[in-house]
Amino acid sequence: MSVDVDLVISFRASKQTSLSKKQTKEEARKAEAQYSRLLETLTYGGLKAVGRRGDSLGHILLFVSCPDLLVKNLIIRERQSDFLSGLPVTPITNSTVSDTPPLAPSDRLRLVHAYITSIPADGGLGVTPGASEWDLVESVFCLHDRAFNEQWIHAWTTSKIASVSDSRIRDQFGESVALYFSFLDSYTRALVLPAAIGISFYFFGTSYSPVYSVLTVLWAIGFVEWWRVRERLISLRFGSRGSFRVEKRRADYNPKFPWWKRELRILASIPVILAFAALLSALMTAIFVFEAFVTQLYTGPGHKLIAFSPTVVFVILVPRLVAIFQLCAQYFTQWENHALHSSHNSSFTLKTFIFTALVAYLGLALSAFLYVPFGEGLMRIVQVWLFQGSVPHTGPEMNVNLTDVPEANQTANIWDIDASHAETKLNPGRLKDQMFAYTVTNQIVNTFVEIGLPYVLRKINSLRKGKPKSHSSSSSSSSSSSGSTSSLGKKKVVFEDEKEKGGLVEKEFLERAREEAALPEYDVFGDYSEMVIQFGYVVLWSTIWPLAPVMALLNNILELRSDAFKITVHERRPTPVRTDTIGPWLDALAFLSWLAALTNSALVYLFCPREQSQCTAPDYLRSTMGAPGTESAIERVHRHLVATAGKEGIDGIWGEHGKGLGATKELLVMALLVALAASHGYLVVRAGMRHVVERLLWKGSEEVREREREERMVKEVFLKGLGGVEVDMEGNGKGVGVGDADRAGVVGKEKATDGGFGFWDHDEGIDEILRIAKEA
Repeated sequence: MSVDVDLVISFRASKQTSLSKKQTKEEARKAEAQYSRLLETLTYGGLKAVGRRGDSLGHILLFVSCPDLLVKNLIIRERQSDFLSGLPVTPITNSTVSDTPPLAPSDRLRLVHAYITSIPADGGLGVTPGASEWDLVESVFCLHDRAFNEQWIHAWTTSKIASVSDSRIRDQFGESVALYFSFLDSYTRALVLPAAIGISFYFFGTSYSPVYSVLTVLWAIGFVEWWRVRERLISLRFGSRGSFRVEKRRADYNPKFPWWKRELRILASIPVILAFAALLSALMTAIFVFEAFVTQLYTGPGHKLIAFSPTVVFVILVPRLVAIFQLCAQYFTQWENHALHSSHNSSFTLKTFIFTALVAYLGLALSAFLYVPFGEGLMRIVQVWLFQGSVPHTGPEMNVNLTDVPEANQTANIWDIDASHAETKLNPGRLKDQMFAYTVTNQIVNTFVEIGLPYVLRKINSLRKGKPKSHSSSSSSSSSSSGSTSSLGKKKVVFEDEKEKGGLVEKEFLERAREEAALPEYDVFGDYSEMVIQFGYVVLWSTIWPLAPVMALLNNILELRSDAFKITVHERRPTPVRTDTIGPWLDALAFLSWLAALTNSALVYLFCPREQSQCTAPDYLRSTMGAPGTESAIERVHRHLVATAGKEGIDGIWGEHGKGLGATKELLVMALLVALAASHGYLVVRAGMRHVVERLLWKGSEEVREREREERMVKEVFLKGLGGVEVDMEGNGKGVGVGDADRAGVVGKEKATDGGFGFWDHDEGIDEILRIAKEA
């Protein structure tokens, strides 16, 4: 039995579980009215629709099919819209209408989905999930193609990173998903170069190498500019270049809303975002200081448990704050009243990227620019604060016994601090440990969360319901029917009469549809965010640990497979979306490449090992010049902070007579100047690379030439439709169009009325030349 289903509408009669008998009846009447109106709307729109019971009481799955004739009309409507908006189209003639080539599955699903969910002003039926008039409609989704999923999962080979072409992914899931996998594939291949450089510098060089940092920044700029052109070429090949011009408007968009109010609302959200960012920064800084300093100073009872407290605080508070910010970002983005889904998603993406980047990079930034440069001085400041006085110093300049200071003696019983070795409590390898955790441990955890955790949760659900998983023995070939069972807390409904009505085939089809309805919707936002954050780790911080690009490369080779597996097994089939860019993520990549120029220059200036010839003078010059003239700024700050701390308490470190403050000011000013120079250098290099990439990849490329040929062909057909006609020398019409016969007749009449000898029948040029010869 073959069931031609295009889309499935999930309809839930009641979203509340605890209702009185009277409220239940009211909900039932409301659901009946809305469901009947839904059927009438779909039927009136020319669609076939039939409802089947879902996975729980009150849950209905409405299966929708679009007749071929209606699909052809939708194709013609889209081509006309594309032509008017300047998108690449094929000429529309009677032959193309009668003999329409077979549509790709993604195009068919996209057309039908847009027809159902678009507002009536855009030619749709207006059945939008979440709208006030369709509040019981949960979602409109597509069913998986089991045959393609099986082939896609098993198509990976050892000789290729991805053995399924972008065009095939586009035909199944649309341009949005295909563009993501193309980006992931391109980014993975591009990582080979920094991975090879990183291996070389890890084994044969040192950390904080200026050569490695420069090469990394150049690679980051080159990749961003290369992808900027690459995505344009892909969109030309997909035929989606400029698709934002024909994008359907959002259902809750208010067209009467003035533009200046929207701009003011966007500006109004900026202070709120900055306030949340400041709050998150303060929270993470407090956690960092507590973990980096206090837990290392305290060695009293329970110090091992105290060491875990920062992690506990982070796990409890930071995700909650991020979740609250996500809700606020969604509210403000909705409040801004964006007309298109692309602009709405771009606004939301830019808001959330700020928080995501802070959570990802702030710990490393604090370690690199606070803990390592000023850690020992700050450690002594913490000791001064704990002792409420001066810190004992047992270095070569002073020798003070702790027993000489009563307050210190009393506090030392609790904190057990050895001031003479306070600086040894700092972990000099903290930055490398953090890089390893972010680039290795976190990626392993993320892979488990995407692939392994859904299986664990599914198994728990099956055990709680006392029912073995029906498709657990199937491989990825059952990806279209795989996925979680009904959500937690919902009672599974088994329908024995399905076997009698439609047979086993229909029963299996309905069971598969119910399982897919319980799966979460796929959102490419999370996948892009993961890759962009990883790109930031590579270009911003890999100078600390040059093996970071290698770890990213290995992770992405697995990520290509795990993302495909996640889409086909653990999530619903993505709704095809036509797009020509990765959107705001390209701006995020460009921002990170600019920030990489600043951070790498600062890291090299602060931490480049002094024995490297490219950082300082050679050893034989160092011996003749003396240590003060050859030591780096960070070494000078470190020396002053350690030497002065404890002599006069905090005043000895930061007071007007302390040398630590002067050295710190010099360090910060020089770091600022280096970063400023790197920023200007970035602008110059980016402009040069953009010009070169445009010339090499865009100008005269095959995709551009093909687009120009298509545009010329469409314009020629359009001009013929206007009635233009060509005539031969005899005045006979050669073209085909309205008024051709009349135009040809007019030309013939004009020639006939000229008579015998006219102005145009005699040329005097030759005669004049011959006359000159005779007279000579």
